[in-house]
Amino acid sequence: MSRPVRIEFPGASYHVTSRCSDDKQVFVDDEDRAAFLHVLSMVVARFNWVLHTYTMHDQHYQLVLEVPSANLSRGMRQLNGVYTQHYNRRHGDQGSLFQGRFKSVLFEPETFLVAICRHVVSQPLREDPPQRLTSYKWSSHRAMCGTVKAPEFLYTETLLSRFGRRKAVAQRKYKDYVMAGASDASPLSARSSQVLLGSSDFVAEMEQRLSGEKTAKRGPRRAGRRRSLNTLFRGVDNKTRAERNEMILRAHLDHAYTLMEIGDHLGIHYTTVSKVINR
Repeated sequence: MSRPVRIEFPGASYHVTSRCSDDKQVFVDDEDRAAFLHVLSMVVARFNWVLHTYTMHDQHYQLVLEVPSANLSRGMRQLNGVYTQHYNRRHGDQGSLFQGRFKSVLFEPETFLVAICRHVVSQPLREDPPQRLTSYKWSSHRAMCGTVKAPEFLYTETLLSRFGRRKAVAQRKYKDYVMAGASDASPLSARSSQVLLGSSDFVAEMEQRLSGEKTAKRGPRRAGRRRSLNTLFRGVDNKTRAERNEMILRAHLDHAYTLMEIGDHLGIHYTTVSKVINR
């Protein structure tokens, strides 16, 4: 069976899994885990990734991220390559640590981001023996809940914005949501063509990309109709900063435009958009 084709375009969202070879562990101890997070932080910064969620386990790790610059494969080569060098130096090993290519599912964030993040961070509950999420250090869950300070490479705003505008309220609702559905079936089981997850419109357009019928320069079409950015930001140059910020918030929360899309339209960096949304 041929391996799935990877679709990459600016602003795409992915669930990523990378596993080690059968006779190894990705992380032998906490020193390895800390080293991996250091490499991950550098890769996120270098490749301009928006990392929503992560979790680490003995033989694999998972990431949920948005890739503004269509460079998932390049970034993953860097992440796994640099970490493998650390692992081999520290443990006197050589050769490949990871089992073939990493696996990725391209998903429609408006529909599946929240459910996928819940599935990823609840993984410790499915371990043998199960582990408490409140004490599990090696995932983004505690930072998302506000139990510990979020690292700079973790972007909490988009996920928390799905649960409310006030951060403390959103964190509490997020925590309740994770616990309420931790035993639910994986949303990834509904994927199509091994690598796609979304509405029928989304999957159809991505399958057209796979068959080469559409240029890869355009982003995915969201389910249903939504107002254009030109419409949403009409007259923005004559608005106060507070009014502009409210327009940014509505474009992100109500119309599911990504930080990169909003920033490109307004001529500002996506981190500026992030700060507006997080206020």
